[in-house]
Formats: sequence, structure tokens, C-alpha cells
Amino acid sequence: MAGNLPQLIRNQTAMKKELNKLFVLILICGAALMQSSLLAATVPAGTPINVRTTGAISSHATPGKTFTAKLDQDVVTNGNVLLRAGTQFSGIIASSRGSRSTTSSQPLTLNLTAVAANGRMVPIKTSGGMQPHAAKTTRQSRGGFSYGESTFPAGTRLEFRLAQPLHL
Repeated sequence: MAGNLPQLIRNQTAMKKELNKLFVLILICGAALMQSSLLAATVPAGTPINVRTTGAISSHATPGKTFTAKLDQDVVTNGNVLLRAGTQFSGIIASSRGSRSTTSSQPLTLNLTAVAANGRMVPIKTSGGMQPHAAKTTRQSRGGFSYGESTFPAGTRLEFRLAQPLHL
């Protein structure tokens, strides 16, 4: 038994080293899991998204044409900033009066389609479409309708609402 004692001590020492390695590995995996769950966040449906356009948009723009905008103010959920002001968004013109030669009376309707988050474009869906309102002249307002072209300049503030939760 005395001859086996050094071997037994070496085995116990090796086992302690392996257990320490396993413990460190478990700690690293746990920290990584906590970090990923902290980074993963959800913006609830119904959250207002206030943006400013980065280019002009015409009331006669072709439906399907895209536009870009930047977040006007931070999006905060449960005290956490999930999207910072200046975050890039892309959107689509859902409807408009179309070309100047048509007589379509559909209002200009815009929807956001994606947000830049964590180095990628994340698809989003906004509810109902946003209809920007331009100031009307008395002549344009006669009879309760407007005509002519309205152009919304770069920097126009628009408010959308998320139709579905946004998982970042």
C-alpha cells in the first residue's frame, strides 16, 4: 500500500486539475449564455418608431420604391435602450398617386421594412402604413380633396408602430 501512495496522490492531483478545467469551462459557457441573452432583446408590437427621412419622398413616387430613414429618438423597453437614435431603417412606398399622368387618388402610404441591428438588416413589419401629411393650400383643399404633387423633404419626421415584435 505504501508503494501505491505516490501513485494515488498523483491520480488525485490529476483529478483535481481535470475538475478545475471542467469548472472553468462551465463558468465560461454560463457567462457566454448570459451575455447572449443580454444581447438578445425584443421590442414589443405596438411600440412607436419615430424616424426622419434621409431623402425627399414625392406623393407621386412609384409604389414599391424604397426609402431610407434614421431613428429620431432611442427606443427604450423596460428601461433598456434597444435601438439608439440614428439607427438606419429602410422602408417601402406602399401606395401613392403614382405617375403624374395618372388620376389615382390614393394617398402616399409608407411602411418600414427593415432595421440595421447587430451588423445586419432585420426585417420588421409596421402596422397600417403611415400617411405623411403635407400642408395644403386653400386651392388644394377645396372639395375635401387635394391634388397636385407634395414633396416631403429629407428630414421629415414620421411615426410608425410595430405590427409584430422585433427580435434583435
